[in-house]
Amino acid sequence: MNAPAAGAPGAQGAAPAPHVFTSYQKFVIAMLAFLQFSIVLDFMIMSPLGAILMPALHISTRQFGFAVSAYALSAGISGILAAGFADKFDRKKLLMFFYVGFILGTFLCGIAPAYWFLMGARVVTGIFGGVIGSISMAIIADLFPMQVRGRVMGSVQAAFSASQVLGLPLGLWLGNHMGWHSPFLMIVGVSVAVAVFIGIKLQPITEHLAVQTTRNPFAHLLKTVSQGRYLQAFMATTFLATGGFMLMPFASAFSVNNLKIDLDHIPIVYFASGIASFIAGPLLGKLSDKLGKYNLFCIGSGFTILMVLIYCNLGVTPLGWVIVINILLFTSIMARMISSQALASAVPDLADRGAFMAVNNSVAQFAGGISAGVAGLIVVQVEGQPLQHFNILGVVVSCATVTTVALMYPIHKMVQAKMAKGGPGMGIGPGAPAQGAPAGAKA
Repeated sequence: MNAPAAGAPGAQGAAPAPHVFTSYQKFVIAMLAFLQFSIVLDFMIMSPLGAILMPALHISTRQFGFAVSAYALSAGISGILAAGFADKFDRKKLLMFFYVGFILGTFLCGIAPAYWFLMGARVVTGIFGGVIGSISMAIIADLFPMQVRGRVMGSVQAAFSASQVLGLPLGLWLGNHMGWHSPFLMIVGVSVAVAVFIGIKLQPITEHLAVQTTRNPFAHLLKTVSQGRYLQAFMATTFLATGGFMLMPFASAFSVNNLKIDLDHIPIVYFASGIASFIAGPLLGKLSDKLGKYNLFCIGSGFTILMVLIYCNLGVTPLGWVIVINILLFTSIMARMISSQALASAVPDLADRGAFMAVNNSVAQFAGGISAGVAGLIVVQVEGQPLQHFNILGVVVSCATVTTVALMYPIHKMVQAKMAKGGPGMGIGPGAPAQGAPAGAKA
């Protein structure tokens, strides 16, 4: 039996009961948060390690950008290949398969002797790790109604901050004192513990199998990528992914070489902004449910543009101001992430949910991988000198942010219309699960 999906109206036409998460739902949220912690940490650790990796492996900014892109591009290809099968298996089994592969890829990163071995290891990690986010999103959409998905997304995205608060400072300390391999081995240790916990405690998630058709995987994929309303979401995701992938890979190198922040102080910057984001995540999630997902997305986008333009044009800056600017930047980005993911989760039909999430995640990875590669071409560094043309990245990211706001509007209207009709997984109307009843029960 699937987990209860609380928070929907207790009876058709009745006012929604105050939502209280069941103990199992709390476990699912915590499990997905720990999962997100390990996946995000694996990707994010490449950014602060850039200042260590580039001189250690004697590679250029262009080569480092390609190392970041290797994960994203392989994740994108894997997601497309997996999309046709994503709705044909128990989501727990699918999750465990890809998570074990992710752990293997991260282990290979932890023993990589040279740049090209590291590139191959990042490809393996991306093939498996890149699909996990889409499976997690499908699980959230399966088990939680739309009215509380902002809260759920906010709690899960708090792991993004936790990876900064706990993982990145520890990873950087290990990298500085024990070599750049050690942070990857640390992630392997955390991930193995998470995998054991998921295998023991997570129940099968099979409600979507009841509405499956006899379409083969290729036909299922083709149907998913050919629907106009899904294509609108994929286009928005393309521009949404541009910003983070362009700025993040070079953040530590920019801080060290341009802002003149000592390498030993970089963990302090990540720690402070992570603490702030960890606190802000659940609050932003609740705010998105109260104000509306799209409204919060617009507010977050406006602040993101402002902070990106300030950040990318900084020169030598005191540590305190760098911390403040990073806190504001990360908080605005988190507002966009939480609200956009909650909106995207309501776009697909139940029968297409896994495939949609896989393709959407692949689109994000492709866009991010290309963006990281392009950023590596734009940013130039003469050894020992500040990074040049970083301000150009700020303009590109700001333009992409404005475009995303426009692209998200029709998706917002689409979700509003869908919620008005009600249906499975929306948390309202005849198809919504009753509070305290098993997912799949009718209100």
